[in-house]
Amino acid sequence: MTPSSVEKEPAAQAELSAEEKKAAPAKRAATRAASKASEGDSGKPAPKKRGPKPGGKAAAEAAGKSPDTEEDAEESVEDEEFDPSAAEEVEVGDDDVEEVASSKDKPAPSGSGFVYSDADDDDAPVQQVMSAGATADPVKDYLKQIGKVALLNAEQEVDLALRIEAGLFAEEKIAADDGSMDPKLKRELEFIIHDGKRAKNHLLEANLRLVVSLAKRYTGRGMLFLDLIQEGNLGLIRAVEKFDYTKGFKFSTYATWWIRQAITRAMADQARTIRIPVHMVEVINKLARVQRQMLQDLGREPTPEELALELDMTPEKVVEVQKYGREPISLHTPLGEDGDSEFGDLIEDSEAVVPADAVSFTLLQEQLHSVLDTLSEREAGVVAMRFGLTDGQPKTLDEIGKVYGVTRERIRQIESKTMSKLRHPSRSQVLRDYLD
Repeated sequence: MTPSSVEKEPAAQAELSAEEKKAAPAKRAATRAASKASEGDSGKPAPKKRGPKPGGKAAAEAAGKSPDTEEDAEESVEDEEFDPSAAEEVEVGDDDVEEVASSKDKPAPSGSGFVYSDADDDDAPVQQVMSAGATADPVKDYLKQIGKVALLNAEQEVDLALRIEAGLFAEEKIAADDGSMDPKLKRELEFIIHDGKRAKNHLLEANLRLVVSLAKRYTGRGMLFLDLIQEGNLGLIRAVEKFDYTKGFKFSTYATWWIRQAITRAMADQARTIRIPVHMVEVINKLARVQRQMLQDLGREPTPEELALELDMTPEKVVEVQKYGREPISLHTPLGEDGDSEFGDLIEDSEAVVPADAVSFTLLQEQLHSVLDTLSEREAGVVAMRFGLTDGQPKTLDEIGKVYGVTRERIRQIESKTMSKLRHPSRSQVLRDYLD
């Protein structure tokens, strides 16, 4: 017996009490698996059951809750009740993905990147490693592959959600086993777990085009298109884990919230060269919106004082936030129509040596050495060490005295006598020209 051959639960199940509704599917799954094991039936149990989610740990938490994370960069997703009237219905058409299948019920073509197993009609498509036909454009290759998975209707989404939920419940039963579980029953539960994982992969792969459709709205904001898609895929995985089919919403409606939350959060963390905290990004975006609105109303750029009054903050804080919002500029940014010069050419290098100054300094050193050559070896050495002419580090009288083995007073006398000699016009005149 395969999971697809199990008959549907009667409609009278909807009349049970709330407690019975929660526990009924769990009891039926365990009872049926146990009875089949006792009868010696080696067929597979049926994880697909129509009805509310079991009382055990469910695959999805309440679908009415939005992502419980901190506020996003561009569009804040707050922790509040899921509002169906505010939910956005995203239509994924053929123009969103290249070579997308036009029919929802159209199966994956043979030889495509996905194949279906013969074990179950509802098996998830298994992706094959394919190198033939690959192009140099990774975006085109990705869109081509995801376009080969058929879209799902509402009934198929519920069916996959039931299988995912049954797999999670079976995982709980096996995890709680103390070793006394019947081996045949354990094999049945392991099959349910495996079937739930295949259903999860199928639901994910069938909705990858939804991520592409949403990621297209955020291009040109500092992140590559493929990076936006990957971040959105993480949100899609989270949506699959939290989706509750009993609420009656389409999966795409609920998943849109999580995909947008994942993309906008990634943009806040990665889009800028210098990362800015998420809460500050929200302030920057709010300031930008108010500034654009006031520009339209006033016909001119608003002053920091006007912005501060509108945003209920000080003018100094407005200027500070505006500085945070500025993007870095590359030093290689071309300037002018021809682009012959770069922005870095206009920035002064404080450590650069001016050729004229370098020549003047070289001539001064030569003149100093010429003047010092007219002194005795001790006098020239004392002056050179005292003023740091050798290594640029002036030395004290004590340090010089230790070098020559005399007292600091003797070094002071030698320095005074030598400086008097250097002030004589015959020696100082050649150096005065460099002081002008």
